[in-house]
Amino acid sequence: GSEVAGEQGQEEEAEDRLKEHMDNLLDKSTKTRQAALQNLRLAFSSKTLSEFLLERRLTLTDSLEKCLKKGKGEEQALAGTVLTLLCLQMGSGPEGEEVFRSLKPLLVSILTDSTASPGARQSCATALGMCCYIAAADLE
Repeated sequence: GSEVAGEQGQEEEAEDRLKEHMDNLLDKSTKTRQAALQNLRLAFSSKTLSEFLLERRLTLTDSLEKCLKKGKGEEQALAGTVLTLLCLQMGSGPEGEEVFRSLKPLLVSILTDSTASPGARQSCATALGMCCYIAAADLE
């Protein structure tokens, strides 16, 4: 019994940290937002969190959109990577498609913006390709 309770406590702690990182995506400080994106990247790439993310995908998508729009270079590159991982977590169902469809125009915009940093453009190209492969229902 105590082993299960311990695991449950660790799970809740991890979810609380993830919620905190998601909240930090809206912080005024660029450093705080970048740290949050790095922490989310690590979390999304090391554990399946689809249940947790399912009910928070819209909030997270909005936050990533803000990071992509308002951020520069490094922040945009990290946001593109986190978006790719979010698509992977959501999978090929309607949720993944919804995330992809909502951010696709922004990804294309950054990708084709010659003033955007090469890292940001590369990250957006990867996100576009991966999310399209995973989540685009429309074959075009």
